[in-house]
Amino acid sequence: MPLQIIRNDITRLEVDAIVNAANTSLAMGGGVCGAIFTAAGPEQMQQACAGLGPIATGTAVITPGFALPARYVIHTAGPVYSQHTAGRSEQLLRNAYLSSLELAVKHNCTSIAFPLISSGIYGYPKDQALEVARSSILQFLEQENIELDVYLVVFDKSAFRLSQQLLGEVASFIEQHLVEHIEHTYSRGRRRYQVDEQTIAFESPAAEGFELQLGQPFEYHLLKLIRNSGKSEVEVYKKANISRKLFSKIRTGKGYVPSKRTILALALALELDLQQTQTLLNHAGYALTRNQKFDVIIEYFISRRQYDIHSANTMLFFHDQPLLGA
Repeated sequence: MPLQIIRNDITRLEVDAIVNAANTSLAMGGGVCGAIFTAAGPEQMQQACAGLGPIATGTAVITPGFALPARYVIHTAGPVYSQHTAGRSEQLLRNAYLSSLELAVKHNCTSIAFPLISSGIYGYPKDQALEVARSSILQFLEQENIELDVYLVVFDKSAFRLSQQLLGEVASFIEQHLVEHIEHTYSRGRRRYQVDEQTIAFESPAAEGFELQLGQPFEYHLLKLIRNSGKSEVEVYKKANISRKLFSKIRTGKGYVPSKRTILALALALELDLQQTQTLLNHAGYALTRNQKFDVIIEYFISRRQYDIHSANTMLFFHDQPLLGA
């Protein structure tokens, strides 16, 4: 998945590069910076940084990861929020992300993990820091030849600014539809016990001369939808937050069936309605149901034609659900 928001310990991630929210002198600090130095081996990391600093705010340098699972550590200095105007702080923070991403690509990295730069003692408001991070990363990933899996590591939900109206609407939608499903299932279960045993006897389809007809392969139906949408394949898989490698695997078929989350990401990228989404899922043997909170949240976004996958993922993350994409 090109961009994924996760809660994890960045020092334990097995990625090509992790990003250190460094100070301009590249000295070992506290917080995430201190944890990275400690996990890498503080003496080795300090020695590697000694010849690279000081660095300007918004720029980045790279060192080996040493004892870390990551091959590299990219050190970038984010802005101290109180030392600049809001506009200047945003630009410097954006530069920190873009400089780090450019270094990762230059060193042939295929995966990179970021902390939420400047959101700690540097005082950048967490919700704004998250939005700058997300928009900067997505801007970089939109480039046609860029294939990079990016992880944004957050500690809690405090960085997520969701309107109270949207939170209320989604919560109400979840409550209404999950309750409806439970009540319907209970009622249907009671009716089963009231049915005479003879009415549930049945003959096998084969005895009636029934012949199962297989439908179109999933990839055939998907590619037809893409052609009819007027969008390019690149545009669709990037908007769906999946990698070119995965899309190629889906495209070639050969019996491969993508996950339900991947298919729903493609449905949002193609801006399908609920019926079209169910049909696409059915071609892979899945369905949207109302007994899973994840499904009900996705139904909310599709039924209201809100197709931004990252807005949907923010809501899914808030409700502790898996994210859309690969």
